[in-house]
Parts: sequence; C-alpha cells; structure tokens
Amino acid sequence: MSLKYIIVDDESIAHDIIKKYCSLLPNMQLMEDCYDAIEAIEYLNKHTVDLIFLDLNMPKLQGFDFLKTLPNLPKVIVTTAYKEHALEGYELNIVDYLLKPFSFERFLKAVNKARADNPKIPSNTQNAVSDEKQERIFLRSDNKYVQIVIDDILFVESAGNYIKIVLKEEIITTRGKLASISELMPIDSLVQVHRSFMVVPKHIKLVEGNQLFIENYTIPIGKLFKAQLDILLKK
Repeated sequence: MSLKYIIVDDESIAHDIIKKYCSLLPNMQLMEDCYDAIEAIEYLNKHTVDLIFLDLNMPKLQGFDFLKTLPNLPKVIVTTAYKEHALEGYELNIVDYLLKPFSFERFLKAVNKARADNPKIPSNTQNAVSDEKQERIFLRSDNKYVQIVIDDILFVESAGNYIKIVLKEEIITTRGKLASISELMPIDSLVQVHRSFMVVPKHIKLVEGNQLFIENYTIPIGKLFKAQLDILLKK
C-alpha cells in the first residue's frame, strides 16, 4: 500500500532532501510540493493524502495554525529548526518531529511511526479492507530497506549485534538490539520472554515448562520473564 504524501515547506532544499529520502523507500508516493500553507490548503480541499511533511515556520500561515484549519487531518511529520516546537501540537495528529538537519536513519524512524500508527479498523469492515490497511514498517537488511507487514512477525531473536525478525514466510536479519525493533512496533505487540527473544503473543500455540511454541519454532522462556508471561496468558 502506497503512502501518499505532500511536502509543505518554503525552502526548496527541504523538498529535495525529503524527496531523496522517500525515493530510497518503497511505496512512498509524492502527491504535491507546496511552498506555503495556502497552497497546501488549496490542494487538500480537492485531494486526500496519508501524510504531510510540514515545516512549522512559513510565510502567510504558520504550521500549527495551518493544521487547525483542516477538517480531516492526515498524519503529520513536523520538520523544524527549533527544538521548542517539539513540546507542542500532539493533539494535531503529529506522529513525530524531525529537527533540521536530520539523517536518513532518523527520517526512516519517523516514517515507520507514521505507518505503524494507523487507526484500528472497525470489525465489520476489517475483512474487506485488511489488505489495504495492514500496518507496516521499514527495516534495513543487506544494504536495502525491506517493508514488513507487522502482522506477519512471529518473534524476534537477538544474535550479538544483529536481530532476526522471523516472519510467517521468511527471516529478515538487521543490525540492532531487541529494544530497537520494539520501539518501531505498536505498544504491547511484542513481549520479551528471554534475554534473547521477544514474541508476538497472539502467535503462541503452546506453553510447556520453560518453553513456548510458535508455528514450528521452540523458544526458551527465561526465569526473569516467566512471571510476566504467566500474567499475560491469564488475561
């Protein structure tokens, strides 16, 4: 599913950087370059988008004031040169703040937040649109960025400086720690059961002694984590 976005910034170099970063990721679709809030309002009156990259300090109409004029807010990633703005505006559907200049890695983290922070789909329509609304994140693997459907993740295993993300159909290896993947996931979707393993609880088939079973995998349960797992399973 493509993430349709617009850029609202009065600096052309900011547009160039965001478009360059987005070109490195799959399924990012630029809809419009807007150089002030008035241009953006005119575009959004006729079109819908999933995400706005928004500079807060612009002529004619400031960023927060612009957002307050929109009846249906898409996700917003704020780009700003001023740290103090990061304490404002969370009621305006802002998923992250990027302090200029920002790296590609920091940009990727913000985009992952926007993808993972999708609203829940009502149960009576979920089957009809499930293919379009599945939550996704990007992970770096072998010098490329791979898009992963969050619901396909079975468990995550730490192996030194790398982590293995075990999916229903494949295994992705990326550099990092368990905490780094947990930060990208929706709250409570991963539970640590061992110092080297985090699992997605809904995929657990069986717990027996100090082991649990997911699909054809056997995963150890650490003593420090067993009590937490027991509480979770009793809910």
